[in-house]
Amino acid sequence: SPHTPPQVRMYSCGPTVYDYAHIGNLRSFVCADILKRTLLRAGYEVTHTINITDFGQLSDDGDNGEDKMMRALKKAGKPITLSAMRDLADEYIDAFFDDFAELRCLPPTTWSRASDYVAKQIRLIKTLEEKGYTYETSDGVYFDIAKFPSYGRLGDIDLASLKSGARVEVNQEKRHPADFAVWKKGLLGWDSDWGKGFPGWHIECSAMSHE
Repeated sequence: SPHTPPQVRMYSCGPTVYDYAHIGNLRSFVCADILKRTLLRAGYEVTHTINITDFGQLSDDGDNGEDKMMRALKKAGKPITLSAMRDLADEYIDAFFDDFAELRCLPPTTWSRASDYVAKQIRLIKTLEEKGYTYETSDGVYFDIAKFPSYGRLGDIDLASLKSGARVEVNQEKRHPADFAVWKKGLLGWDSDWGKGFPGWHIECSAMSHE
């Protein structure tokens, strides 16, 4: 039940805007819309946020690979700059909004664009670092799941049974295969205490849902 009935605060994942959405992508927005409509029909007041990921979505589940937005810039023949990345994202955001409307999904209270919250994400990573939950490697900053004993509880994940390299390329610098990047170093991105780069997508939703 909600913390403060009849108000419900709902956050659901939006698109990564490096390409046009396909039907599999769009399914998730219909599912969230059904949940929202159910809550509204039950008499709740819903404040709904959907994020838009316009940077930093890697092409590999193991926090490796190339950033999908950078790959899209190269494919489009555009310069590898933050301003060009924003312009490219704008094109796909407009196309997504058209798809969203055609699906007749109810618009959220807020569309939250990841690149507008980078400073907030950096502050959150810094807080995790100060509390001892992270460690730095040559390619980024990782969340150390061993420091958070209840990690995986919501998904009923048996961390002891996870095997490094079962689905993704092994990163020898990670302490545990399930550790995830909260900051990825790179040639393109924002300046931080850990060098130029961008926040990992795991930290993106945490920062924006808090905001």
